[in-house]
Amino acid sequence: MNTAEIAAALPAHAVTSIEGLSFPLLASGKVREIYDLGDALLLIATDRLSAYDVILPDGIPGKGILLNQLSLWWFERTTDLIDNHLLPDQSGEFDRRGITDSDLRLRSMIVRKLNPLTIECVVRGYLVGSGWASYQESGQVCGHHLPVGLAQAAKLPEPLFTPTTKAAVGDHDEPINDAQGAAAVGAARYDQVKAISLAIYQRGHDLTTKAGMILADTKFEFGTDDSGNLILIDEVLTPDSSRYWPADEYRTDCSPPSYDKQFVRDHLTAIAWNKQPPAPTLPADIISRTQAKYLAALRNLIG
Repeated sequence: MNTAEIAAALPAHAVTSIEGLSFPLLASGKVREIYDLGDALLLIATDRLSAYDVILPDGIPGKGILLNQLSLWWFERTTDLIDNHLLPDQSGEFDRRGITDSDLRLRSMIVRKLNPLTIECVVRGYLVGSGWASYQESGQVCGHHLPVGLAQAAKLPEPLFTPTTKAAVGDHDEPINDAQGAAAVGAARYDQVKAISLAIYQRGHDLTTKAGMILADTKFEFGTDDSGNLILIDEVLTPDSSRYWPADEYRTDCSPPSYDKQFVRDHLTAIAWNKQPPAPTLPADIISRTQAKYLAALRNLIG
């Protein structure tokens, strides 16, 4: 589908829950619902939105569709780097299982059953967010010593691999260093995910630059099959798992405007929310402008 077709398919109201499926529900995350298809999994991206690890009461209409379509686009462009969890012929897989609803198909993918790694793989190319806060305090980011005098949002001398724990819904992921990461998944596996994470980030950064955007940082998740092969899973290089900036508005000494939910975080900061549930409702203009940012990221990349 092209961007115009995807935009036309976005629902008028946010889909924050999934009803009417006969498949067993295995897990419900901040955004995704995971159903057991027997020989595979059905991953559905809802329109739910979280901030500071709290699910907000309002969703963003069509956000799940935009995230899913971007993931599919990126999976296709990284298969030479690493295999991913998608089953081939997604349309045929939906047909075979009687999944005919067009909205559901646009926000879903059918994937292999794999064994997820117990760490999340974060790559930072720019000094921003929690990395900037850490640098101000110690001159380091997740154990990496950086040159003195770097500005907020400065491009790092080289991208950094800064993994975290994988926390349950409602808990916070915690940064870990190389030794802790190697202890969690094994030294050889850790070196492998570090190398492939940096390679995928560089591919994403290169293609994003051609689309007039900057990929500041991102998060990947991996799993293994029964033979121990490493597989890219979950979502990849979406505005929910990545920080995208418009290249023509990029500058240092600030947190540049972004295509992700930082826009919502800024609103929540402005109203002095304490980052504890229950989360406040979002004004209609914040919802519509957030949807526009997600759609703009997709349009820039896909064309």
